[in-house]
Amino acid sequence: MKIGIVGLGLIGGSMAKAIKACGRHEVYGYDRDETVAELAEREGTAHRLNTENLGDCELLLIALYPKAAVDFVREKLKYIKDGTVIVDLCGVKRAVMEPMAEVLKGRKINYIGGHPMAGTESSGYKSSRADLFEGASMILVESQCPDKNAVKKAEDFFLELGFKEITRTAMEEHDRIIAFTSQLAHVVSSAYIKSPTALMHFGFSAGSYKDLTRVAKLNEVMWTELFLDNAEYLSEEIEGIIDRLKEYDRAISSGDREQLKRLLREGREAKEGIDRV
Repeated sequence: MKIGIVGLGLIGGSMAKAIKACGRHEVYGYDRDETVAELAEREGTAHRLNTENLGDCELLLIALYPKAAVDFVREKLKYIKDGTVIVDLCGVKRAVMEPMAEVLKGRKINYIGGHPMAGTESSGYKSSRADLFEGASMILVESQCPDKNAVKKAEDFFLELGFKEITRTAMEEHDRIIAFTSQLAHVVSSAYIKSPTALMHFGFSAGSYKDLTRVAKLNEVMWTELFLDNAEYLSEEIEGIIDRLKEYDRAISSGDREQLKRLLREGREAKEGIDRV
């Protein structure tokens, strides 16, 4: 296939490198930062994607922020041929897929919502790597794709890149669960590292500290957009963890040994139960 990738940051750049390593497809890349696109071309990762060859792409991967993803397709729609498979790689789905449906109305384009469950605390093309998706889950929302053969084609393609499994879901379900598995973790990490005690952690910290603070090193522009696009579900998760933390605080501050043991036991059992699934 001829594959176009719009946005050559961590995810888009890693997609380009993984496709290149696969050796079966021709990759074209675009990034609003010309120096990034030039670097990808010099490294042999991707040819330049432009309005002249956009229509030649059978598969188009959009690795931009949610609003920018919709805007790009809207602006370039006349260059995209019918039958093209478009997969957005955004971290939220409703905020992308609902307006995208309006943009694509009347066109025979196979649009699929996607979310690769992989990443690092670093961002940008220079942090991208070909093995980023090895063993990861690829989430697909197929509700707006009229051709089910195109969905199967997309599944086979992502498995080819090293993804271990394909998870099919709906827009609402994706956003509800991702608020817990990803977004809440970033909020907690960001809040945790702001403790004044963090300045004195040297020599006193090990794995727990590193695990909890890793994702505090985030791209605040991107995550602000993702959080606000999923505000309803994320706020529910934040309120829930605040309530649970208050339970621990009450048990500790009052010296209630049995209550604290119960809370800790419940947490351990919950983790053990989840790990057995």
